[in-house]
Amino acid sequence: MTTPRLIVPDVIATVPGGLTAADLKRLSHLAGVRAVLPIDGAKITVDGAPMTVLAAPASALRPWTPPSTAANQLVWSAFALGDLITTPQLGMSTQMVTGSKYPAVAGVRTTVTFGGSALLGIAGVDGIIDAANGAKLGLVKNVAVLVNAPANSPLALVTQVEGALGTRSTVIRLVPAEVSTSLPVDTKVSAGRPATYIALFQESAARYCPGLSWTVLAAIGQIESADGQNLGPSTAGALGPMQFLPSTWAAWGIDGFGDTGPPNIMNPFDAVPSAARLLCADGATDGGAGLRQAIFDYNHADWYVDEVLTLAAEYASESR
Repeated sequence: MTTPRLIVPDVIATVPGGLTAADLKRLSHLAGVRAVLPIDGAKITVDGAPMTVLAAPASALRPWTPPSTAANQLVWSAFALGDLITTPQLGMSTQMVTGSKYPAVAGVRTTVTFGGSALLGIAGVDGIIDAANGAKLGLVKNVAVLVNAPANSPLALVTQVEGALGTRSTVIRLVPAEVSTSLPVDTKVSAGRPATYIALFQESAARYCPGLSWTVLAAIGQIESADGQNLGPSTAGALGPMQFLPSTWAAWGIDGFGDTGPPNIMNPFDAVPSAARLLCADGATDGGAGLRQAIFDYNHADWYVDEVLTLAAEYASESR
């Protein structure tokens, strides 16, 4: 199973009794909304511990989870078996054992298997389970919805969603009110070739653009190609793991990490260092407005800048 292209949840909204098809249609047509995900859920009790659990198919839910969770094959293998996945905090407080069954009280009395813990990134949510087992537990259909609208102010988006769903809804902002450009910078350069995409982003920033946060490269790589899974060509003709236009590649493509011969747009060991070089030349190490402008130059859209910085902040929080 491969990691999907990630989607940043900007807000979660709940409606008692569940959202209707008309509710979801209104949300999807709000200005700036790029994606919505309806999810089932309820407050349940597992082994005597109260928790709020959401349910959706893995293919739908996985892209909305934090990067480390979306990439965790063990978590999604357990999820596919119908196991309950909880936040690390809840897993520690309940002391449940992975692979063990526990009594569950929801719409019905039954048992669930604890499949482990992972970051979920959704305020107020303690666990997730697949849609089929959520239905068996009697979770409320479409009780909540995740909304992605990177072009919108998060505060304005809350107001928009409240207006679309009415006074019975509860809308919670999941991202900072203002996107920060304060991100970690790693200056350590290791010998040899990186063995993972995360290491490649870290090494490329340190070697080819000292002062650039590796999290920016990680976010761009994830948004552009899901770390090399969608190599293009895009509708604009962009290619490779960092989705360079051939004309841009001709100007900025380099051999990275000791490679020789013509720079290869499809080779991540050339493409990621080249992206770092391009961002550096555009002022990414200046911070603040300079970083935002460099990301804008990479893909000319304000929503893209905010999406990159928001996802970069998720990578940063997981690396602490």
